Amino acid sequence: MGCEEKYIPCGIVDEDSGQLHICFGSSYKTSDFIVDTLEDWWNGLSSTQQKKTKRLQLKVDNGPESSGIRTQFLKRMVQFSDQIGKPIQLLYYPPYHSKYNPIERCWGVLEQHWNGTQLKDVETMLKWAQSMTWKGIHPIIRLNPKSYLKGISLSKMEMQEIEKRLERNPDLPKWDILIRPARG
Repeated sequence: MGCEEKYIPCGIVDEDSGQLHICFGSSYKTSDFIVDTLEDWWNGLSSTQQKKTKRLQLKVDNGPESSGIRTQFLKRMVQFSDQIGKPIQLLYYPPYHSKYNPIERCWGVLEQHWNGTQLKDVETMLKWAQSMTWKGIHPIIRLNPKSYLKGISLSKMEMQEIEKRLERNPDLPKWDILIRPARG
């Protein structure tokens, strides 16, 4: 189509407000890219919204970059929980259940909105993404210029320390994980 660049979207849907946040990255969809997107979303909230939030409940798609066994993702989520001082609950959709995940529906709306538009450069892509609506609201669009390395993982010893911070539901240990912030 004339564009050599490729961009990967990472999205967050606030189910309470309907606000969609999309971050486009130019390297790889990695655990670090996902958590950096989450941090950007958090930092974009007002201080009132942050204070009112007692716990983040994240419904995650169980992709290889963010699964409940992905060491780098879990490490970064523990660090994020400590940084914001809030518990984070990770709830995973089972495989082949993406139809229940709101972010998957957002991607369908974005694809229909683009409707064959030639996304010849990053500015065009960002403008088109910004002009779509989800539940009547324009999304917040960001471009992440960082380059991410693939394949970062923790050793078994490093992961043992992270596992101590994870409260896995005994009935659903891979699907329901609670992370509490460290006490300072």
